[in-house]
Amino acid sequence: MYLSMDSKIKKYFSPKQDLFDQIMMMRGEVFRELDNRRTQRITLGNKQYFLKQHFGVGWREIFKNLLQLRLPVISAKNEWCAIQRLDQLGVATMHLAGYGSRGKNPARKQSFLLTDELTQVISLEDFCKNWREEPPAFLRKRKLIKEVARIARTLHENGMNHRDFYICHFLLDTVSLDKIYLIDLHRAEIRRRTPERWIVKDLAGLYFSSKDIGLTARDLWYFMREYAQQPLRKVLNKNSLLWKKVRHRGDKLYHDEH
Repeated sequence: MYLSMDSKIKKYFSPKQDLFDQIMMMRGEVFRELDNRRTQRITLGNKQYFLKQHFGVGWREIFKNLLQLRLPVISAKNEWCAIQRLDQLGVATMHLAGYGSRGKNPARKQSFLLTDELTQVISLEDFCKNWREEPPAFLRKRKLIKEVARIARTLHENGMNHRDFYICHFLLDTVSLDKIYLIDLHRAEIRRRTPERWIVKDLAGLYFSSKDIGLTARDLWYFMREYAQQPLRKVLNKNSLLWKKVRHRGDKLYHDEH
């Protein structure tokens, strides 16, 4: 068993009972619940946290993912590692308050992830939803596009991919309107090098999820230029096939969704 907890939080739990058991039995405001995973908001003292509990995925789910050439997510370890890696890379994300894992059987492994609640934030999906009717200031839009491109580039250049890379998982600080947090990392992967298929999947997810917010062709070209850190002409000449794949996959996602 592995258990790491912020010392300031331990005082809210009984020292006479197993800490891991107490955390896995906690109940709060449920945001998402599946057969083997629950996400909820809890309160400890006067502060709120998000608690993700994993109860074991079962062999059926593991084999299904393996047959589809996907790494199965069997615990909260993925997200725990991803948060630490993003911290190293200078990408804003959730703050870790605790993590624990118990059991050797991958199909029955139990785990949890505890993070501070992010406050005064709004998802880019909600922030940008009225852009088509009420266009933002040019420089504001460009600044946000540049930061999203930087986050995407940083992940992909350092062997990471998100797998659910949609604008709803980018949270904008409503005070500064500059800082963007990347969340929902439970399926993120870390390798020495990010395979192209996963780069395409991430970028297609961004493209698909931003199709209804009124971005222009110039906005998309600006993103491509900032992502590649190269002049647009060079991007279109050197990586045209990659961006064709991104657009094809993004358009297919959009067509299937609508």
